[in-house]
Amino acid sequence: MRLKNKKILITGAAKRIGRILSLLIAREGGEVIIHHNNSIEEAKSLQGEIQELGQTAIIYQADFSDLDSTREFINKVFVSNEIDIVINNASIFSNLSLESTTIDEWRKHHSVNLETPFLISQSYAKSLKEGYKGKIINMLDWRALKPGADHLPYTISKAGLAALTKSLAISLAPGITVNGIALGAILPPIDGTSVSTITEGLPIPRWAKISELEDTVMFLLAGPEYITGEILHLDGGRHLV
Repeated sequence: MRLKNKKILITGAAKRIGRILSLLIAREGGEVIIHHNNSIEEAKSLQGEIQELGQTAIIYQADFSDLDSTREFINKVFVSNEIDIVINNASIFSNLSLESTTIDEWRKHHSVNLETPFLISQSYAKSLKEGYKGKIINMLDWRALKPGADHLPYTISKAGLAALTKSLAISLAPGITVNGIALGAILPPIDGTSVSTITEGLPIPRWAKISELEDTVMFLLAGPEYITGEILHLDGGRHLV
């Protein structure tokens, strides 16, 4: 119960990585603020699972590609709750090249993947009481530190989030630590990308275990408080090759 009595906001919490982290936090005694966009059934199911674990979960909806929706969400969440920890997890991931990327797709990816974490982090910092210590974790991707030609708007927006992570670590010090986790092969991609060759040629040529993701997150949430501005690669060394 390392997160007992902690209230933790997770964006994009209803599915995939967000769901895994929400249940992890509940098992560790934390209260979860569940954000979703259009996954109300999944969010309610997750809420039920968290309640079965004896913890509290509150659901909020927002479309982070719409600035008005994002601002309304932020106002509701930080007025109604005293948030202890923020995990910026929500993202969109489209397999778009330079040629196929429209300006609308470019802006949508940056709104969800970069602009919203900035706005949430800014409001979170303002909401903390003087002298209170907080934590932000930004969920990244190995591509953020090694941009390529595929998934162009996603990659560049995540690269921006990596830079924001380091900038916030300085701006919000010493009260708030800000770190990132750059993921590799954790869950199969949702865009139909073939998974047969994803781990070929990696220094550690296998998929990550869910327990390894959970251990990494808990290291940052409940471990040393002298770490900030760090980006941990949970990718089997993929960013190296």
